[in-house]
Amino acid sequence: MTYHPKSDFLDVMMSRGFLADCTDYQGLDEALAAGVVPAYIGYDATAQSLHVGHLLNIMMLRWLQKTGHKPITLMGGGTTKVGDPSFRSDERPLLTPDAIAENIAGMKGVFAKYLAYGDGPTDALMLDNAEWLDGLNYLEFLRDIGRHFSVNRMLSFESVKSRLDREQSLSFLEFNYMILQAYDFLELNRRYGCLLQMGGSDQWGNIVNGIDLTRRVLDHEIFGLTSPLLTTSDGRKMGKSAGGAVWLNADMLSPYEFWQFWRNTTDADVGRFARLYTELPVEECDRLGALGGSEINAAKVILANAVTTLCHGADAAATAEATAREVFEKGGAGDDLPTLALSADEVGEGISIVQLIVRSGLARTGKEAKRLIADNGARLDDAPLTDPGLMLDAAALAEPKKLSAGKKRHALVTLAG
Repeated sequence: MTYHPKSDFLDVMMSRGFLADCTDYQGLDEALAAGVVPAYIGYDATAQSLHVGHLLNIMMLRWLQKTGHKPITLMGGGTTKVGDPSFRSDERPLLTPDAIAENIAGMKGVFAKYLAYGDGPTDALMLDNAEWLDGLNYLEFLRDIGRHFSVNRMLSFESVKSRLDREQSLSFLEFNYMILQAYDFLELNRRYGCLLQMGGSDQWGNIVNGIDLTRRVLDHEIFGLTSPLLTTSDGRKMGKSAGGAVWLNADMLSPYEFWQFWRNTTDADVGRFARLYTELPVEECDRLGALGGSEINAAKVILANAVTTLCHGADAAATAEATAREVFEKGGAGDDLPTLALSADEVGEGISIVQLIVRSGLARTGKEAKRLIADNGARLDDAPLTDPGLMLDAAALAEPKKLSAGKKRHALVTLAG
């Protein structure tokens, strides 16, 4: 892509690696250079927290605001009742309205760390598409909106085709999702003057639908911009760790574990992740990514501190770094390690080491925990664990025990009361 943008926002998107595709580079660039552009990203309320997989798009909204434009976080209180089928092999479980409201409340706290909300021209807006979707009259909607959609074209979208090619069921409920998302863009343009929808590249078809619908119904010119779907250099989906999703809410994943996720970045990803997930200058990101040997580990600490500071604050980042240094360099336990607190009843006559490894989050299953022990990857108070049948009683747990999986993942096991 050789386009040289005039606007600060597009320049940041292109220079830092956020941009996969855009419906009209020049048109969007001119709109961004001419004044404040309201832009949105939609988030379905399928969990109580956002995770690292969402962080790329949250950073896009943050840069949008930092370059003088207006971010809109659209909560899918309405569309979550349907579920996005994009590139899924099965239908999402349907949530109750109460569960959706609870999830939205949990997600709001994350956005507030990255965006400034308020009533000013570039202050962020948080909206809920239930505002216009819940009251829709089905027959009117079919007549006014449905007539603009070609089923032939909808069937050609990759997200739908991939399900049909694998002969996996796609319900009519899910098939409607792309119409509802297109309608969101129309309503945001009509009500709030929103000119841009952003999302991952898997959302391209849905975004183009919204642009086409808005042009047909309102005769307004609007734009779409997508980010690459990230995988790590070793091919894993971004945001997944051995312990599961890397949540952004501190009550679902401790700041220390969040910091550790970034500290454990593969060497080849350091420069790219610094450009995407921090606000360090591009030249500094490139310098960090080019380091080798022991210096790359120092670069990973800089990356972990910068990302954790944005999400959890500078104090949490400093505490995590200090804990890590104590654990790794001094062999100590560290005060901020993830902790499994057991009651005397749970321990009873004794609890197996395999169960402790699983419950502390260092392995997902007993089979995985046993493999960890067999591969000499598990330690108890820094001593190698060799016996998967080891049982620990209350006396053995009177003092906190440090469990380790490999060199970088640790947890404390304590006896409550």
